[in-house]
Amino acid sequence: MTVLLSQDELPPYETFNPEGAAPILLICDHASRRIPRALRDLGLDERERSRHIGWDIGAADVTRHMARQLNAPALLAGYSRLVVDCNRHLHDATLMRTVSDGTPIAGNADLTPADRQARLDALYHPYHRAIARRLDAFAAGGIAPTLLAIHSCTPEMAGQFRPWHIGICWDSDRRIAGPVMEALGRVPGVVVGDNQPYALDRREDYSVPVHALDRGLPHLQVEFRQDLVATPAEARRWAEVLLAALPLPRSQPS
Repeated sequence: MTVLLSQDELPPYETFNPEGAAPILLICDHASRRIPRALRDLGLDERERSRHIGWDIGAADVTRHMARQLNAPALLAGYSRLVVDCNRHLHDATLMRTVSDGTPIAGNADLTPADRQARLDALYHPYHRAIARRLDAFAAGGIAPTLLAIHSCTPEMAGQFRPWHIGICWDSDRRIAGPVMEALGRVPGVVVGDNQPYALDRREDYSVPVHALDRGLPHLQVEFRQDLVATPAEARRWAEVLLAALPLPRSQPS
């Protein structure tokens, strides 16, 4: 069996504020640009690994700040989306990309079935099992929690500028998305994307459809524009913008 992570490497996901008492779970699928040592940076230099292709810039800082303010637990994927994308279905061609935004990913070329399975076993499945366990624990206590999925997107793509500061992604359930868009729409200077630049898509997205939609849980998937959340201070500022719009109470730490 191929072992991807050495014992001295960080675990496949981060559990933040585990004692959070609010009936909320935050997740961040693309929180890190870390690559297991055995994969030798996938053949990429530091500049490429730091780009948006490697992670959702600013999303982890937003997630942690929101978890603190809401007194809620959060789970953050611990390794780069270029190793395995935790927000893709197992059959998706972009699960382990060979090219991302024009950059060839040499370390993903010619992967064997064993190579792919090692990544799933080490990183993908542990993260999703952790989410499922948290939600199962809520359910065992008779609680239907809200799932908040935090992402970030580039300020432009394919030469087109994206004017939206925050994009709200939804499919068929607007319990959270509707009130949030209404509240954000009243904030001066904030441009809100209604399923822009991305919609919540069951055929592409994995985490919210599987963990929230399939369980009937209230949820929100959000995209912050990366140039607005690129520093910890900026991430906190925009996290507060979203927090003020959420129709959720903030639980005091116990």
